[in-house]
Amino acid sequence: MSAPERIPPRSVTPHELLTLGELTVRGRVREASNAVLYCTVEYEGVSAACVYKPVAGERPLWDFPDGTLAQREVAAYELSEAMGWGLVPPTVLRDGPYGEGMVQLWVEASEDAADGRLLALVDGEEPGQGWKAVGFADVGEERTALLVHADDERLRRLAVLDAVINNGDRKGGHLLPAADGRLYAIDHGVTFNADDKLRTLLWGWAGEPLPEEAIEALRRLSADLADGSRLAGRLAELITPAEISALRERVADLLRTGRHREPSGQWPAIPWPPV
Repeated sequence: MSAPERIPPRSVTPHELLTLGELTVRGRVREASNAVLYCTVEYEGVSAACVYKPVAGERPLWDFPDGTLAQREVAAYELSEAMGWGLVPPTVLRDGPYGEGMVQLWVEASEDAADGRLLALVDGEEPGQGWKAVGFADVGEERTALLVHADDERLRRLAVLDAVINNGDRKGGHLLPAADGRLYAIDHGVTFNADDKLRTLLWGWAGEPLPEEAIEALRRLSADLADGSRLAGRLAELITPAEISALRERVADLLRTGRHREPSGQWPAIPWPPV
C-alpha cells in the first residue's frame, strides 16, 4: 500500500496576510504628522511587519475634503499594480485595533537610502554624470547647492506614477531602496486631487520624452480605466467620480504629449520640507 500523497502547505499571499491576518500594534512612528502604527500581522503561521494608519488618526486637510488618506493610499497601490511596476508595497483597507485604516507591508530600506545614491546636494551648476538636476537649495550661511537625484530608471518610473496619481508630497524620505534592488515608495495620502497638486523631488526628467515602457504602461492603464472595468470599479470605492475623471485626463495628457510633466507654475513644485 502506497503512502498517501503529501500536500504541500498553501502559500499565503501578501494580500491575504494583510487582509485576514491578526494585527498586533508594536509601537508608533513618532515622526509622522498623522497616526502611524508599527505592527506585526500573522495569518496561518505566516507573519510580517506592517504599517497601520487608522482613519481615526488622520488630520483633516482643507484641500482634500472627500474620502480619507487611507483610501488614497490604497488607490495609489492599485494604480502602481495596474501599471505593472510594483512601486508601492502591498496595501489594503481593513479594520484594525483602532478602526478602519490602511495596512501596508513594511519595507526595510537598504543602505542606499542613506548614502546619497538617490538624492544629493552638490556644489556647482551641473549635476554630473549619472545625476539629474532638480534645482538650487539654500543650505545656510548664504550658500546654495544643487539638488540632484539619480538618473535611475526606478526613479523615472516613479516620476511617471506620481504624475498619474497627482502626488502632492513626493519627498526623499518616501523612497525605500530594498536589499533586493527594488525601489518602493510610501506615503500616498495626498494624491488623486482633481486639481493639479504635483509636488515632487523627481523633476530631473521634466519635459523630456517618456521612455517607451512608460508609454506602453500608460496605454494599458488607459484601457484599464474604462467604465465598467475592474480597476474603475475598485477606484470608485476609494476616490470620487471627479477624481477618477481627472485621473483619466492626466493619463490621456501624458499620452498626448509623450513627455514627462513639467511644473505648472501655479503651485509650489517641490514639497517642504523636502525629506
